[in-house]
Amino acid sequence: MKHRIPPTLLAALLGIPGLMAQEIPVQERVLPNGMRVILVERSGEPSISCGWVARVGSADERPGITGIAHLFEHMMFKGTRVIGTRDAVRDMELNREQDRVVVTIREEQDLLRERLRRGEIKDIGDPNARTPRLQAALDALDKLVREQRELIVKDEFSKVYSQGGATGMNADTTSDRTFYHIDVPANKLELWAWMEADRIRNGVFREFYSERSVVLEERRLRVEATPYGRTLESFTAMLWQAHPYRWPVIGWPSDITTITRDQADLFFSTYYAPNNISLVLVGDFRTGEAMATVQRYFGTLPANPVPPPKVTTLEPPQSGEQRLLAEADAMPMLAIAHKTVPSVHRDAPALKVLMALLQGDSGRLKRSLVNEKGIAVFAEAFASGMKYGGLFFLEAVPAPGHAPEELEAPLLAEIRTLQEQGVSDRELQKVKNQLAASALEIIEKNSDLRDQLAEAEGAGTYLDFLAQPARLQAVTREDVMRVARAYFTHENRATVIVRRKEAK
Repeated sequence: MKHRIPPTLLAALLGIPGLMAQEIPVQERVLPNGMRVILVERSGEPSISCGWVARVGSADERPGITGIAHLFEHMMFKGTRVIGTRDAVRDMELNREQDRVVVTIREEQDLLRERLRRGEIKDIGDPNARTPRLQAALDALDKLVREQRELIVKDEFSKVYSQGGATGMNADTTSDRTFYHIDVPANKLELWAWMEADRIRNGVFREFYSERSVVLEERRLRVEATPYGRTLESFTAMLWQAHPYRWPVIGWPSDITTITRDQADLFFSTYYAPNNISLVLVGDFRTGEAMATVQRYFGTLPANPVPPPKVTTLEPPQSGEQRLLAEADAMPMLAIAHKTVPSVHRDAPALKVLMALLQGDSGRLKRSLVNEKGIAVFAEAFASGMKYGGLFFLEAVPAPGHAPEELEAPLLAEIRTLQEQGVSDRELQKVKNQLAASALEIIEKNSDLRDQLAEAEGAGTYLDFLAQPARLQAVTREDVMRVARAYFTHENRATVIVRRKEAK
């Protein structure tokens, strides 16, 4: 005789009750300049996972300067007045001289853009289309950049950290925030505070104009040279009609190549003020001592008396389903997206449970399309809650002999089943347990907990992260059916079908 373990007992065995309140000893402080500080003391490892998140991403950009938030992810590692150069005075002079030359370049590029508009040239980047004045200015800029490189101490910012025993220095940008993070030995918190406060206060955007070319190359590698890169970029641009989520985080090429230092300075002063930044520390420290250090270095950064502008554009409802038919040198695939809600929305937990029902080896999509029907080699679901909106993806790759179009109806049939029949108590509790176990995993490592807290601060506050396990456990069968019916509608759908490009 088989003995069924009651869901409540299973939950207890997994330690889920302890997660209901996400009992993490988070302490919150706010400096007089408005900078938020989130601290979690953890003994055991003699290290501290440090990071700071600026609440600015590509959604805060506008056409003409798309990619500027990500560009700062690069520029913030170029050093400060005392780090990264052998001659700070000449270095600053070279920056000013470069800016003056770029004024001429922009004037000439404006003329080329007008000629392009009139059909007199075909490519604004064609060297043969350059005027003598533009070529002279480009040569002058190249000479100044080369002189500046002779003064640069390459990667000095990271070397200082490495010599102090720090590891994992990195940064990343999303549509909603930019995050800078590193792990330092427990006795190097002051080094971190000095380095980070210095680059916020005294950052020097040297190699600014040449770094735009570095970003362009990154874009080529990450987007243009990848099998689905351009297709997914077009799909995203189609998905969002009005919201800034419609342009890529890395930016459009024509914008990346024309961003000026003046635009960068204005963007930096607007969004990189302490009252738009949260620090996150997780590790081996005492809060009182850590806060004294944080106050000493970050507390003197001047607040921006003018708050950053809000993103006010609301995505309008679609008038009907959107479809994109694409060809790529890649495996055929099908993706169906439905717009949902921000990560802090009351329906977000139910959507996450819905995702858990569908995804993974034991999820409904793989069981149905891969294991039972044999029409796909891959079938997944993914819910993405962002600051101002969300997306829910259904994705599948057809098995040999099947076309991507054949997968659309079976994928949607799984959603329709949830809309009409809902989910059993047993299956619901099973995915809740899986989510609870995942929640345990992501708070185990200091760096993972730091990243989660920073992510929450970027879209809301750390309290949203702490409340998440309890909100997930509170999701009911009725909640799952309700969100399935509310968001998975024909009018709210966008579909991309990728066929393999035929060889010529």
